[in-house]
Amino acid sequence: MKLRTTPISIPAESIWLDGTLSHAPDVRGLVLILQPGANPIVHKRQALIAGVVQGAGFATLSLDLLTRHEEQHDPDASFNVTRLAERLLAANDWIEHQPPLEALPIGLLAFGTASAAIVRAAAKKDDRFGALACLAGRPDLAGAGPLRSLQAPTLFVVGREDPGTAILRQAFDMIPADREWRAADGGEIEHLAPEDLRQRASLVAEWLRKKMPPRRDQVPDEFEFDLPEDHALPPEAS
Repeated sequence: MKLRTTPISIPAESIWLDGTLSHAPDVRGLVLILQPGANPIVHKRQALIAGVVQGAGFATLSLDLLTRHEEQHDPDASFNVTRLAERLLAANDWIEHQPPLEALPIGLLAFGTASAAIVRAAAKKDDRFGALACLAGRPDLAGAGPLRSLQAPTLFVVGREDPGTAILRQAFDMIPADREWRAADGGEIEHLAPEDLRQRASLVAEWLRKKMPPRRDQVPDEFEFDLPEDHALPPEAS
């Protein structure tokens, strides 16, 4: 399966979310790989994870939920889970208007505080997302209500040496949906060697292959994405 990779900018509120879409007509679904910033180091991590997920037959959209300016000038921006979740839902709205993507089941994969954002987004729109995967992170910041409202199958991949394991276990135990806890070598994701990160991504890819629903239909071989010209924001967002 040969994927076409396209830089993507998606309008959300009054800003643009930057991402990278890798897609082919015969993929089994679309996995959004989300992180709460625009750090180049994290982008390398995203690219490694995306490669493993793509190898399992999925398209990927790696997306920054904050701009670089926001990340650099507001140290608390990544903890605004409500904003991150709303931006994720804005990205979903964009996907629903793209003919090559609209029929695909969507999985959510996140780390850091973006793990809380995917819980909130899935709890708010429980009929849209086929499966969730948290590479540790802070899903507990979503709050008890969203965690207890989750209906999508949910995976936690947590390092055996992760100091946040107890908090993550509390959040995991609140989830009523089909769920699975997988322990992996190492500690927090920020300090993993590439081979350990690849192991965790493989656990996610295996989960997604088992839990993601089938495609609703087939997309044509020839396709174009609806990309805005010159990054002009819609009038209401200007």
